[in-house]
Amino acid sequence: MEPAELQNELVSAEGRNRKAVLCQRCGSRVLQPGTALFSRRQLFLPSMRKKPALADGSDPDGELLQEHWLVNDMFTFENVGFTKDVGNIKFLVCADCEVGPIGWHCLDDKNSFYVALERVSHE
Repeated sequence: MEPAELQNELVSAEGRNRKAVLCQRCGSRVLQPGTALFSRRQLFLPSMRKKPALADGSDPDGELLQEHWLVNDMFTFENVGFTKDVGNIKFLVCADCEVGPIGWHCLDDKNSFYVALERVSHE
């Protein structure tokens, strides 16, 4: 998605999500509109799969993603699960279908939860 398209369609003038954020697989609501800030930060996320396969951390396949929704409080989420620690990282997954990771959280920073725009849908 081009930056201008992204700004107009998904990001409000205040930098928040205009639309609800949903799981791409099952459609479960992850975030309500207006609850997350748009952020550009390069983060590595493993390839999408079920939660038990993510926790072992053995498969380095994945991609570097730059566009994320930043959430400052884990209780802002409507529906999200976390993997077991992989080093000092927890990956975010859909709490309903357990597919992910849809996002990333570093245990060193208790107030930053990132949800990759490419790993979710918007409504």
